[in-house]
Amino acid sequence: MSATPSARGSPTPKTKPEPSSEKPDVISLTVKSQDGNETTFRLKRNNRLGKLIKAYCQANSISDPKSIRFLFDGTRINDEDTPETLEMENDDRIDVMMEQLGGY
Repeated sequence: MSATPSARGSPTPKTKPEPSSEKPDVISLTVKSQDGNETTFRLKRNNRLGKLIKAYCQANSISDPKSIRFLFDGTRINDEDTPETLEMENDDRIDVMMEQLGGY
């Protein structure tokens, strides 16, 4: 009997995955109040910003989150928004303004 060669072939060498050019999964965002105080938060790109708003209000003893407005590039931030949907980058700044009613 003669031996037949194996059909396996040579093993392929394992390579390290190339570093992706994607944005990092966790980013830092700075929240700046009207009086100039800054607070930095780290969160995942796909986390809702409502979580950041709630944490900011707790840290600053704000009982009603609806009494203040969070703005990114002049656009109001909603609880359902995420850093990814607003195309935020690491070290971006969110402005906090007191809610004002009326025009006088």
